Amino acid sequence: MRALVFPGQGSQKVGMAKAMVENYPWAAEMADKADSLLERPISQICFSGPEEELKKTVNTQPAIFLASAILTEWLRLNGYEYAVTAGHSLGEYNALFAAGVASFDDLIKVVDVRARAMEKACPAGTGAMSAVLMLDRAEVERVCQEASAEGVCVVANFNCPGQVVISGLAAAVKKAGELAISKGARKVTPLEVSGPFHSPLMQSAREELAVALAGVKFVDARVPVYCNIDAMPTTSATELKDKLLQQITGSVRYEDAVLNMTRHGVDEFVEIGPGKVLAGLNKKIAASVPTLFASDPESLNALLQAIPAGELKA
Repeated sequence: MRALVFPGQGSQKVGMAKAMVENYPWAAEMADKADSLLERPISQICFSGPEEELKKTVNTQPAIFLASAILTEWLRLNGYEYAVTAGHSLGEYNALFAAGVASFDDLIKVVDVRARAMEKACPAGTGAMSAVLMLDRAEVERVCQEASAEGVCVVANFNCPGQVVISGLAAAVKKAGELAISKGARKVTPLEVSGPFHSPLMQSAREELAVALAGVKFVDARVPVYCNIDAMPTTSATELKDKLLQQITGSVRYEDAVLNMTRHGVDEFVEIGPGKVLAGLNKKIAASVPTLFASDPESLNALLQAIPAGELKA
């Protein structure tokens, strides 16, 4: 059973989607449509950068969504089958696109609202995020609870064994990092982000996103989507919308989602998007389950060649 998984912010690369657009006229049309819908040249930022521009949250999120959506459309046009989808944070929007929940047009506009709302939700410098390496996740949760005396501090991402990301007010995150080291964490690395994502400090972004989502039609998913907030397979359109909102202020339980997918029969992951971030996490979560990847025409064609004859849908 095959699962498509989609990376989130941090996986971006200057040049992503460029080869797709150069090789396939329909991909160029998707890129042009994105530029038109967002009223700015987001495709050119994908193709040419500069990197500083691509790294801005307001550009990163719609740019990654566009790149991964083009790859997903190629899979659809070529009859590539998959049984479930999941995404890491922003990647959940690509998972919904792959599951047929909403249109490309609607989803890229919602992603744009999400990116802008997250960027402005917390005044610059007041929030922070850090990666805590090689400390038991329950211990990290206790550390966050203790550091909450300094202000909001929560676990933002359960990425894989030995890699947990914390988020909140800068002073509280700093305190949690110090406590984590004292409890045996190998390293605590501050992340270059524009805000304390996946924490209660994103409440204003959640409210903006709720307004945007209210105007978008979702349908039940064609295949189950393993959502970030609870790591559970979901097909209900109403539930999927609700879980997107919860995700903004709640934890990304990527490790749990991968474990659940393998327990439910997934025996192959395919990472669709720029880079191999999730392939690296998957190796630490479920080492015995292979993760393939596709980010350009060459790797997409390799996917087709790797599957048994007769499996492709006409």
